[in-house]
Amino acid sequence: MKLSIVIPAFNEGPTIYKILDKIKSVELLNGIVKEIIIVNDFSTDDTFERIKNYRSNNPDQNILYFEHDMNKGKGAALHTGIQNATGEILVIQDADLEYDPNEYNLLLQPIVNDFADVVYGSRFIGGNPHRILFFWHSIGNKFLTFLSNMQTNLNLTDMETCYKMFRSDIIKSLVLKENRFGFEPEVTAKISRIQGIRIYEVGISYYGRTLEEGKKIGWKDGFRAIYCIIKYGLFKL
Repeated sequence: MKLSIVIPAFNEGPTIYKILDKIKSVELLNGIVKEIIIVNDFSTDDTFERIKNYRSNNPDQNILYFEHDMNKGKGAALHTGIQNATGEILVIQDADLEYDPNEYNLLLQPIVNDFADVVYGSRFIGGNPHRILFFWHSIGNKFLTFLSNMQTNLNLTDMETCYKMFRSDIIKSLVLKENRFGFEPEVTAKISRIQGIRIYEVGISYYGRTLEEGKKIGWKDGFRAIYCIIKYGLFKL
């Protein structure tokens, strides 16, 4: 069995090789092998050079590289990665260091045991480490999750989490439209409508970044998320 790890990257030169090192060191349960899919979303820093050097220095790693000829957004990068994934299971991994690949097995367990089709990693449950950052950012996340749950009738605690793991046939069956940060509420709304879908949630750690450290999501993305929750949840588009 193979796990496809989809990494959207935009100006992540300082951290991309670090997250690849972390992924390399992870031993997946049940002998599952890794397929790393990096989608460079028209970075203007040294992201490409860092990836090129890493691939040259680690020929044993199964790394597939794709790039966009213009900046299209995180959602568009994920679409490219999902389309090119060949593993039976797929997980989303940001190129920064906010999420720990050592926790892949936590998400894999319910799928491997045939309890789940989709697993979300929640930053708001469990006893794992969480960096203390912004009050209003956490309130915003919980508010968006609340609005999403109202439309989907799910009881998620962290709809906006990066760590979403899917059986690949499930995620590939969806027609996804959002090119930027609207991906999260769109994919949540659409998987919730699949007949008989089994969605699980596990607690994960979170090593958040500040804006000065490179965090890219802002208040405008929050308003877009609300729009997408209504569009794909209430109106089921």
